[in-house]
Amino acid sequence: MITGLERISQLANEHPDRKLQTLMHLVNTRTLKEVHDRQDKNKAYGVDNVTKSEYEEELEKNLAGLVAKMKQYSYRPQPVRRTYIPKEGSNDKMRPLGIPAYEDKLVQGAMADIMTAIYEPKFYSFSYGFRANRDCHKALSALKSELWNGTNWVVDADIKGFFDNVDHEWLMKFLEHDIADKNLLRYVTRFLKAGIMEEGKYFDTDSGVPQGGLISPVLANIYLHYTIDTWFAKVIKPRSKGKAAMVRYADDIVFCFEREEEAREFYQALRVRLAKFKLELSEEKSKIIKFGISAGDDTGKFDFLGFTHLIGRSREGKPCVKRITSQKKLKAKRQKVKQWLWENMHTPVNLLVEKLNRKLQGHYNYYGIIGNFDAMAGFREYVLDRLKAVLGRRGSGYITHEKFKRILQYNPVVKPRIVHRV
Repeated sequence: MITGLERISQLANEHPDRKLQTLMHLVNTRTLKEVHDRQDKNKAYGVDNVTKSEYEEELEKNLAGLVAKMKQYSYRPQPVRRTYIPKEGSNDKMRPLGIPAYEDKLVQGAMADIMTAIYEPKFYSFSYGFRANRDCHKALSALKSELWNGTNWVVDADIKGFFDNVDHEWLMKFLEHDIADKNLLRYVTRFLKAGIMEEGKYFDTDSGVPQGGLISPVLANIYLHYTIDTWFAKVIKPRSKGKAAMVRYADDIVFCFEREEEAREFYQALRVRLAKFKLELSEEKSKIIKFGISAGDDTGKFDFLGFTHLIGRSREGKPCVKRITSQKKLKAKRQKVKQWLWENMHTPVNLLVEKLNRKLQGHYNYYGIIGNFDAMAGFREYVLDRLKAVLGRRGSGYITHEKFKRILQYNPVVKPRIVHRV
């Protein structure tokens, strides 16, 4: 027997133009419990001050009450609690982080599962991010393939404040194009309008998707699917005389063109297209770049998913696409590990290196792609230098090279290795 979600996905795949109805019955005690089981016990709580551990003390009763409220349409999402965390790569800028109430997490998660089942068959193959088996490294691999084959020009597009500027009216029109269940649409609207609580003050949310919400990623992908992906696939690509391709990871997008004039025409068309849906290009971060294997020596470079892409030379001296850790990300990583080492200065050496190795391994697991070994090795050398300085401060203020070498002999710091053959 197939599950309800599998049946929805099957219908969406077999009848792409058919609107799906009677979906909210899939938000029930069973599916809500499945979402509950997926939650991290260590996550911060929202305005309700309820944690996972507290909620599951009377789980069956709480879930039954939540379902009853939803059937009576008396359930209303609570405002998202907004806090701020340091923005990676910046010393003074902070990034907003939204934390929904616990029951809101459960309902959002169940609704996100339903919408994922509906839209996965509709999303394009060049769309990555917040989708099963379509992670960063698959996006990087797809982009390299496009850059390798017939690309001479790249449009590096950055949408200004995308998640905060999603237009609610347009989003609901997109959902209504595929979904006929008014109850599900009603609850989506309630989540969009739930508001924000910050330091005891309430703020309306007239645009954007719920910060930190489990429903936000799929809503963002749906919005970009109709504003950019479908337009590019059905309008731009068929009209192009040369190659035209794109790779999108969430709101991070790279467009590849064979012809310069078509790249420049597209850039202007993209500005108009985004404006129609209340979005805007960041003129400082967006650019048109000469780039490609056959584009000649006068090529530029651009960043995508933490890697700087540039044209280099292989061991045989042939041009190739190289990807190295971006300077912005590298600077942020250095600052982060430096701060962590000073904060943990008095941790016993064996435990300190053990925890440090976990952080380094996480770095290698992401940045360990072919061509990036030197950048990882350089990062490790920086970490060793900072570790030596921290250990020296625990004693006389200085540690000799020989003593540090003996410490590393008994507490080896993990070395970089290539993890992904992308």
